[in-house]
Amino acid sequence: MTTTPSPLRVLVAKPGLDGHDRGAKVIARALRDAGLEVIYTGLHQSPEQIVEAAIQEDVAGIGLSVLSGAHLTLFARVLDLLKELDAADITLFGGGIIPTGDIPPLERMGVARVFTPGTPTQEVVEWVKAHVGVPSPIAPVCGGSPTGVGS
Repeated sequence: MTTTPSPLRVLVAKPGLDGHDRGAKVIARALRDAGLEVIYTGLHQSPEQIVEAAIQEDVAGIGLSVLSGAHLTLFARVLDLLKELDAADITLFGGGIIPTGDIPPLERMGVARVFTPGTPTQEVVEWVKAHVGVPSPIAPVCGGSPTGVGS
């Protein structure tokens, strides 16, 4: 008997006070139509609610849609919570009205990908399928002896 693999599970969320969710719903629908299992949290979610839902739903990725200008703070808080709750293996990506100059700092803090307005939905779908739920390569171990071992 063959078993079919479970579909990739992602959570799409609207953190903070931003009340515009059309883009998040378009992305959620595109991902669902591409065969992914999508959990949409709705509007006005705190980072704590988002991370709690992601862990409870056992998702491989979280997509944040931020239009409010609070992207640096919101993405950082979600990443901090993922680390604190031993869920840093959940891939965080997102999009919205995010200035180009803020994308490198977001990537440096650990956001896997930032999509800006006008990105074709198929590009988002292809990226998610290729990068979410894929184990990251293990960093090579540096040479030398651990301090204090065998001495």
